[in-house]
Amino acid sequence: MKRISLLLTALLLAIFANGQALPYLKLSENHRYLVTEDNQPFFWLGDTAWELIHRLDKVEIDRYLQDRADKGFNLIQTVILAELDGLNTPNAYGEKPLIDNNPEKLNEAYFELVDYLVEKAGQMGLYVGLLPTWGDKINKKWGTGPEIFTPGNAEKYGELLAKRYKDHSNLVWILGGDRAMENDTHYQIIRSMAKGIRSFDKQHLMSFHPVGGKKATDFFSEDDWLDMDMFQSGHSRKAQDYQYVLEARESGRTRPVINGEARYENIPDRFWEEKHYGWLDDADVRIAGYWSMLSGAAGYTYGCNDVWQMYDSNRAPNINARTGWQVALSLPGASQMGYMKCIFEALPWQQLQLDQNLILDENPENESYMLASKTEKADLILAYTPTGAPLTIDLTKMSSGTISAWWFNPRNGKMVFIGDFDTGNSQKFTPWSRGWGSDYLLLLVDKNKAFDFSGFKE
Repeated sequence: MKRISLLLTALLLAIFANGQALPYLKLSENHRYLVTEDNQPFFWLGDTAWELIHRLDKVEIDRYLQDRADKGFNLIQTVILAELDGLNTPNAYGEKPLIDNNPEKLNEAYFELVDYLVEKAGQMGLYVGLLPTWGDKINKKWGTGPEIFTPGNAEKYGELLAKRYKDHSNLVWILGGDRAMENDTHYQIIRSMAKGIRSFDKQHLMSFHPVGGKKATDFFSEDDWLDMDMFQSGHSRKAQDYQYVLEARESGRTRPVINGEARYENIPDRFWEEKHYGWLDDADVRIAGYWSMLSGAAGYTYGCNDVWQMYDSNRAPNINARTGWQVALSLPGASQMGYMKCIFEALPWQQLQLDQNLILDENPENESYMLASKTEKADLILAYTPTGAPLTIDLTKMSSGTISAWWFNPRNGKMVFIGDFDTGNSQKFTPWSRGWGSDYLLLLVDKNKAFDFSGFKE
């Protein structure tokens, strides 16, 4: 499978290097997930690189993008006016983004690097989820700021960005930036920025990155510019990522739902509390990812505490960053998200619907909470056990008389055949290990369906 992935990456690079742009993204017909211009399903697998533009030079940007492309990511989330004193601390070339911190006056020397990132990402087959600004420039709350936006200059700033990037197909606009909307001015600023972008760019999708524990639709549920709902489930082992998706699905309007910021790998668990809960790891990343996707999300964005801030030993660490970003690129969670994308893309994942009645075991909503989804045709069931607890599945809900069962190992992207089973009753499936880090994905497929799992076998 890895060899196939590398060959596909090389082919894509060759195509894009010859000038063929990535297709624009749009909403699916049922507005539940994303598709390309030619209606091919798009599985959003993002990576978090908030300080990419602000801290790295072109050589470092190239290394980062190549690594993420090789691991199967197809989108990078980053921000123009960065969180870590992004207005007054220059980028790697000594440039600040704005003249006199005025959103209506872009510093061309700084934006040359933004241009480079968008173009280079496209050549590597990567979309860019681009935040015009971090939220502290709108609602400081914490962080550095300063607050520089008004409804008037936010609209003008949006216009300037839209004119500059409207012809780059590999772009998604993400407004907000980890802040709540706490007064009418905050709402006006975001809506004005969206209006400014939309006045020149009606092609690119747009979303909103909210503060932790919130969804975009908690603030902008009726706004027409909001194409996708995005939530931040946050950096806690107790976060129930699936609940955000279910809540979004219950809202009045159907939109694709993206987990835009979940538990970061290599970050202190619940770092904002005085008590020390240990560190979040690759198992946390996997649980958040599979919970999101099985509950009906259209995509998931991975994050690493060292990578989002591009930490190295010459910089002060934020949130106890402890591993240089170039080494942290190889932490296991990132590759494992690529495995997750591969297995879902081998299946009709966009047809899956959560069905917890498939699970007949006791299933308390803690870190071990199991999820199960099936297709409308009932020819495929996926069930996820976060800590290796046995899964007893009601097979009578399958459409065929015989199904084939497989375990998918989220740690190495490989599958193990369990056997064929009659669907006249229930069946208990027990993984070969149990405890934290022993998560497994169970696949139950119609025996007569021609799913090709050859690339996932040992």
